[in-house]
Amino acid sequence: MALPPASETGSAFCTRFFQLSAQNFYIIYEGKQNICFGGMLHFPSFLSFRCSAEMKESFREVLMVGRATIADLAEQAGVSVSTIDRILNGRANVRSATASRVLAAAEELRFYALPTLRERLRTDKPTIRLGFILQQSHRTFYQMIAEALRLAGSENSEPVEVVVEHMDDLSPEAVSNRMLQLGGQVQALAVVSAEHPRVTHAIETLAGSGVPTYGLISELTAPCGVGYIGLDNWRVGRTAAWAMAGLSKKPGRVGILVGNHRYRCQELNESGFRSYFREYAPQFTLLEPVQTFEDKLVAREVTEQLLQREPDMVGLYISGGGMVGVLQALKASGRGPSIVAVGYEMTIHTRMGLIDHDLALVLAHPIARMAADAVAQMLHDLRTEAPPGKRVIGFDIYTPENI
Repeated sequence: MALPPASETGSAFCTRFFQLSAQNFYIIYEGKQNICFGGMLHFPSFLSFRCSAEMKESFREVLMVGRATIADLAEQAGVSVSTIDRILNGRANVRSATASRVLAAAEELRFYALPTLRERLRTDKPTIRLGFILQQSHRTFYQMIAEALRLAGSENSEPVEVVVEHMDDLSPEAVSNRMLQLGGQVQALAVVSAEHPRVTHAIETLAGSGVPTYGLISELTAPCGVGYIGLDNWRVGRTAAWAMAGLSKKPGRVGILVGNHRYRCQELNESGFRSYFREYAPQFTLLEPVQTFEDKLVAREVTEQLLQREPDMVGLYISGGGMVGVLQALKASGRGPSIVAVGYEMTIHTRMGLIDHDLALVLAHPIARMAADAVAQMLHDLRTEAPPGKRVIGFDIYTPENI
């Protein structure tokens, strides 16, 4: 690049120098009488020269013309000025989607602090893949969880890819095989599954390859250690019993429905349920649990049989899947309002059950919070190289009067 003629001095020299540099120069040092310019794109070395205070000020004015400000960057990225300020000063925990927008805008505007932004937002950090295996895709509850998990991943400040798969075949063979397949593609895996030796073997195999496993909703066990994100299911069962004993007009026989005895969460639900009645309401008679196999058709059939067999039944605790079939049976029998029925999970079906008084109470996972906690726990354990941890979250309680 040719320098300005030596005859040019003062502000004319400064303006000419600035034009020749194609606006790619910035001040890296200013002394009392000297200014040093570094060529970011066009200048291979530094140029030093002496100049007057007037010349310095002229250069400063020219340099600032057309330079994007923090306000310009905030407007371009669709964020607040305070957000940009917090990023530049290292005080912000920014979502990955927001970080991408800010960086794209900064590159487009040729923002003067782009290197700082890149460092603060750590865009070179590798994406972490988290896998989740849920149950049947046709069930509203698991559709809601899948959506919440994807949202939690997108809103995280770290680059995260959430991989969600649904299992229609819930046999231990199918679940364990899918765990091994998906586990080979992710860095941590969470699964909703019944307890079974095949599942335990899959957990152990994945742990051997450095992939930790977490039980989601229902706890799992293995010698290597398994994480857990879900409710304190023993307390859930006791809360259901407390409500049923208090709402029943008289003592009587109480039915219990579970999806599968191998789901640890449902076993703990029943255990807590029985422990409360044994301790505080022994005048009630609790029947042996009936399995629905997490299927609405089976659930309807076994509920109809239970209602026929127990004409004086005063309560029904549904601690597993098949809620739609149970509600259909209660509605068809006309006995819904006369039975204190406590259900599980807030969906459109259980909401209508509460409205129609076929359900007296619903205990539910706070889905958005559970999803966020699952992603956060898995990331924390990977980042700190800690064993898979546990997060027990509080549960929501719904009645016909607070929905």
